[in-house]
Amino acid sequence: MVKNLKKLIEQVAKDKNLPEWIVERSLKNAIAIAIKKDRRIREEVEVHLEEDHIKVCILRDRGEEPLDISPEDVNRIAAHAAKEEFYRELERAEEERGYLEYLEREGEVAFGIVRKVTEEGDLIVDLGKVTGVLPRREQIRKESYKPGAKVRALVLSVRKKRGTYEIILSRTHPKFLKKLIEHEVPEVARGDVVIKSVVREPGERAKVLVDTQDQKIDPVGVVVGVRGTRLGPISEELSGERIDVIRWSPDEEELIKRSLLPAPVSKIRINRASKRAELGVPKDKLSLAIGKHGVNVKLASKLTGWQIDVMSEEDFDKLLRLK
Repeated sequence: MVKNLKKLIEQVAKDKNLPEWIVERSLKNAIAIAIKKDRRIREEVEVHLEEDHIKVCILRDRGEEPLDISPEDVNRIAAHAAKEEFYRELERAEEERGYLEYLEREGEVAFGIVRKVTEEGDLIVDLGKVTGVLPRREQIRKESYKPGAKVRALVLSVRKKRGTYEIILSRTHPKFLKKLIEHEVPEVARGDVVIKSVVREPGERAKVLVDTQDQKIDPVGVVVGVRGTRLGPISEELSGERIDVIRWSPDEEELIKRSLLPAPVSKIRINRASKRAELGVPKDKLSLAIGKHGVNVKLASKLTGWQIDVMSEEDFDKLLRLK
């Protein structure tokens, strides 16, 4: 009997392109389930394939206890299990393998098709062998999806929940933008240009801090592309999100000034103790510096780690006179 089961394991592993240990585990689980049903056992049952027989044990607090069951009964139940429970166990094993493959892809970008939109607005996404969830909180607010729509997202996490795996996807995470740039810009993928930081207001605006050790490379120009050809597709993928690419500087004042792009900064005063910076800009550029709903200055603060206050040049001069 055991020899036949071993042959079955080898054949199924070959047919299903699965490791033999997964197939063997599935078969042993199937036999254990069938024995529990046949003998009406509530405790956990464990099955071992020995050299010439099948050993069945009941798991109790004090360890394993061999089950008093004849080889004929074990063979009968095993044969039944191989027909019915085995393939159900294999399906679960194949699904688990698919999730484990995605566990290795955490932080990468995945493509899928929306299969369902839940009442809460979460998307159930078909990723091929497995499904993922794009929660409403991880979606760009201005976007909407219908079943059948294609979607690209970051594999944010793969976690086990209630005995099964769950793949959480994200389109709002800063790393999603970073991965899109790596895909679009070979110099970033190779490491010639390094992305030091990414901050986003998903679907609205993002700031990307870049640097390079190669003096022949303009890291900003490389990422943006000629007339924005490299950033264009990325912005389109993110529902029109405007992306500011900023060259990193070791000089804190210079970095703070650059962080407010596209607005020009003409005056600056910083307080290193409180990490606070006051910036003066031309009056006609004040709204640009602040950004819609304050997004530009908010992202500049997140990018630099400094509290940034923006004002017109005139107000900046008045503030200096008062102090």
